[in-house]
Amino acid sequence: MPTYEYLCEKCGCEFETVQSMSAAPLRICPKESCARKPWGRGHVKRRISAGGGLLFKGSGFYITDYRSEGYKQAAKKDSTPAKTSGDAGKPAAKPEGKAAKPPPKT
Repeated sequence: MPTYEYLCEKCGCEFETVQSMSAAPLRICPKESCARKPWGRGHVKRRISAGGGLLFKGSGFYITDYRSEGYKQAAKKDSTPAKTSGDAGKPAAKPEGKAAKPPPKT
């Protein structure tokens, strides 16, 4: 059952309540959550809220099932080093520059 947010127009109290989707919205501020003493019986309005996150649980659902293709491709590039064709078994070449001088004989 979803949680709905309400705002009392009389006392300014904001509260949440769990109701079924088919239930009629509340019309007056509940006595236990009313900020006015004595109870003001203010009219309430249902507020628009972001709602809760949806989480599938069970053995058939994985967090990575619904990843975007861009994310999958980037993860694949990060996990395997790039290989060039023909250089698969050769060690990396040293940069060419000045030849190393042999150590002086003593």
